[in-house]
Amino acid sequence: MPIKPMKNLETFINPTPTRDYHIHMKIPEFTCLCPKTGQPDFATLTLDYIPDKKCIELKSLKLYIWSYRNENAFHESVTNRILDDIVAAIKPKYMRLVARFYVRGGIFTNIEAEHRKPGWKPKSAVNLKEFEEQSNICQEIPRTEPFSSSTN
Repeated sequence: MPIKPMKNLETFINPTPTRDYHIHMKIPEFTCLCPKTGQPDFATLTLDYIPDKKCIELKSLKLYIWSYRNENAFHESVTNRILDDIVAAIKPKYMRLVARFYVRGGIFTNIEAEHRKPGWKPKSAVNLKEFEEQSNICQEIPRTEPFSSSTN
C-alpha cells in the first residue's frame, strides 16, 4: 500500500516534560508551487522547538510536509501556516521555523517565524557548540600515528 501525503499531524507524550530540552530538525526536501507561475519552489526547513506535554511524530511530519508538494503557496504564507499547524498540534513552550528557499528569479528567500507559549521564559543560555551541517552523518576521522617510523 503506497504512502500518501496527509495534513494530519500525529503526536506522542513528551517523555521528559519536567526538563526544557531542544529538538532540532532539518527538512531538506520541502516543495510547494509558486502561486504566480505554477513553477516548483524548493526549500530547506529547519524546525527547532522546546516541547511541553507533546512531541511531533516524525513520519506524520514527513507526510504533512509532503502534502504541500502540489499546493500553490507564497513563501511567507506557507512558512507561517506550517508553524501554526505544528504549534496547534503540540503546543510547545517555544518553536522556530526557518524556511530557506532556493533561488528563484535571482533571489533567495529566507523566512523565520516563531512561537512562544504565553508566560514561558527561557532559562539562561549555556553556549554550546551549534549543530554542524549534516551532523548526523558519520564521517571517517583521519588517524594520525603518535610516532613516525620513517627515518631521515
